[in-house]
Amino acid sequence: MDQSFLIMLSNLLHLQNHLDPTTSLLSDSTTTTSATPSSLLTSTSAAPLLFFTIASVLSYISTTRNKPQSSPPPSPTTTSQYSVSAFRALSTERIWAMEAPLRDAQWRSLYGLSYPVFTTVVEKLKPYIAQSNLSLPSDYAVAMVLSRLSLGLSAKTVAKRYSLEPYLVSKITNMVTRLLSTKLYPEFIKIPAGRRRLHETTNSFAEITSLPNICGAIDNTHVRIHKLPPNLPNPNLYMNAYGFRSVQLQVVADHKKIFWDVCVKAPGGVDDATHFRDSLLYNRLISGDIVWEKVVNVKGHPVRPYIVGDWCYPLLSFLLTPFSWNRMGNPAQNAFDEGLMKGRKVVEEAIGLLKGRWSILQDMNVGLNHAPQTIVACCVLHNLCQIAREPEPEVWNEPEESGAVPRVLESEKSHYYFGESLRQVLADDIYQRLSLR
Repeated sequence: MDQSFLIMLSNLLHLQNHLDPTTSLLSDSTTTTSATPSSLLTSTSAAPLLFFTIASVLSYISTTRNKPQSSPPPSPTTTSQYSVSAFRALSTERIWAMEAPLRDAQWRSLYGLSYPVFTTVVEKLKPYIAQSNLSLPSDYAVAMVLSRLSLGLSAKTVAKRYSLEPYLVSKITNMVTRLLSTKLYPEFIKIPAGRRRLHETTNSFAEITSLPNICGAIDNTHVRIHKLPPNLPNPNLYMNAYGFRSVQLQVVADHKKIFWDVCVKAPGGVDDATHFRDSLLYNRLISGDIVWEKVVNVKGHPVRPYIVGDWCYPLLSFLLTPFSWNRMGNPAQNAFDEGLMKGRKVVEEAIGLLKGRWSILQDMNVGLNHAPQTIVACCVLHNLCQIAREPEPEVWNEPEESGAVPRVLESEKSHYYFGESLRQVLADDIYQRLSLR
């Protein structure tokens, strides 16, 4: 009870004594013995009732005014929801009490993948995270990074949610994405060199395209950079043809939309052919370091496995491109182009799934130095999801492809002529087969 209320109550008591003197006798020890109950009843006016009524009202007001305001119900985005204890309760106590579809749907909404795939990632990264002496549990740290990658959150937003400092969130993000892009890359992003996988891939592409021995489809995509460093030399190199700053991601996908090669080397202003020629894959293919054993005979022409790309890539013996971008060739050439573009659609959809699953690739909000490893980490996670046959999210729509046909380098001429001859043989063959149907 505050001081102002006590003063008010004291003044009210004096007023009561003034209005009804008999009430004061109740507090006088010399006169209470001579006052009989009947005299007290008959001499008491309405003033005491008024006094106690007003006092009660004032007491209620005072109590209500001084009572601390009850806190509103916690928001769904309060930090307690993302604490270690809340995560532990969800992952160890509640998770097994839930039906598997509901459990995995909830996990995907939080971390971009189902609970079993999440535990696979944690188990593979746990030994490396343990070596870093991180003060947070390994599964909690991985969950935090996955939520950032899948929801596209900034370090500041994640820090606020998890009651951590932004620099610590960035540090953990860099650590986890580095481990994904280095330690898990060799296991989940591999060229289909084994006989079984190579045959499965080429046979599946043949069903899709009616073209023999395709082992992959290549494409390039731009990953928007949220912010460039202030003192970056030549920042205009990152401005792409679509009008925004980006870095480039080159991928080769198989028929299951699984990437078997990933390269992040070029700023957005570089064309697709230059990025490809700067990649390790190009150097291995043109030097003959990669040799696929499967060879098929088409009209007396030996055809080794090859990849397909659009007109922005150079025509080579191991990379076939369309005759024209607008189907202006002869019937055989148009039949080949149609089949090739069906194969290319696989990699387009794979990129759309990649950006649909990991929203951070729609607007990269990490430092430029850490952008490549973050992009590659998302590609590793994409493969994990595809291998586990995770439900495919809504596909991210890419801008329409544009670019000129690249010139042939002097060092590529022999590969170009061989590719030109091979492409015509395949065009004649597919047109002949389709005509007989």
